Amino acid sequence: MKKFAIIPNNTKDIDYKYTKKLCGYLKGKAETVMSCRDKKSGIDTLYSDDALYADTDAVIILGGDGTMLQVAEPCGKNAIPVMGINLGRIGFMTEVETDDMESACDKLISGDFKVEERMMMEICITHSDGRAESFIALNDAVISKCDSKMVSLELLVNGEDVSKYIADGLIISTPTGSTGYSLSAGGPVADPTMSLFIATPVCAHMLSARPMLMSDHKNIVLRLENSGSHAAYVLIDGEERCSIGIDDVISIKKSKYSFKIIKLGKQSFYYTMMAKL
Repeated sequence: MKKFAIIPNNTKDIDYKYTKKLCGYLKGKAETVMSCRDKKSGIDTLYSDDALYADTDAVIILGGDGTMLQVAEPCGKNAIPVMGINLGRIGFMTEVETDDMESACDKLISGDFKVEERMMMEICITHSDGRAESFIALNDAVISKCDSKMVSLELLVNGEDVSKYIADGLIISTPTGSTGYSLSAGGPVADPTMSLFIATPVCAHMLSARPMLMSDHKNIVLRLENSGSHAAYVLIDGEERCSIGIDDVISIKKSKYSFKIIKLGKQSFYYTMMAKL
């Protein structure tokens, strides 16, 4: 590998301390490129927005899992593997600690690593006026109330009624997202290399509401019912994307894209889970 896109999180990497160290170490060993918004860092590197992911062998992020989610869609669509340097608190996806980033870069350059593929999902929202919006997610899609009323949601799988939820919201997550918001809402932990959907209600107002696992071969449809709030927010990987109404339809299916995480060490997901949860 000879060209890396460097994506720092300057709220965690104050004054680009670790980014400068990383780019300095890579100078003369590999070509690096950063977004134009980071020019203020003063780092001696290439800067580009249009070509940030063009002809890039790998992306290196410095931050936490949230920073990883920010690059999930472009990296997934361009089939670019990502290495995470952990500057966050937990860091399920950011395997490399700052003390080890130089040796990690050596392994990256020499090709001494494995790539772990993670399922992504496609979310299509069809509005009552015919507008359609499409998103790609690595972690989850959350349908959440936007007023004081509960949301009443109907869940259909391959056209068949499966469940109704009266709750503050509903999370549809991938196995990667199972250790995020879904876990805090009482959902199960899934091995991130699996391929399935997890439906987890948020503060359900019904004793029968339980998390549900669904095959990745199924098409999931969500609709608001008249008995609850007449509007809700849709958040994709933690970012609010749009609002929906009673006659809008959310369709979720497995994406044709996958997210590729660079694995350098021998630490398993189970080791990480036991150490960090």
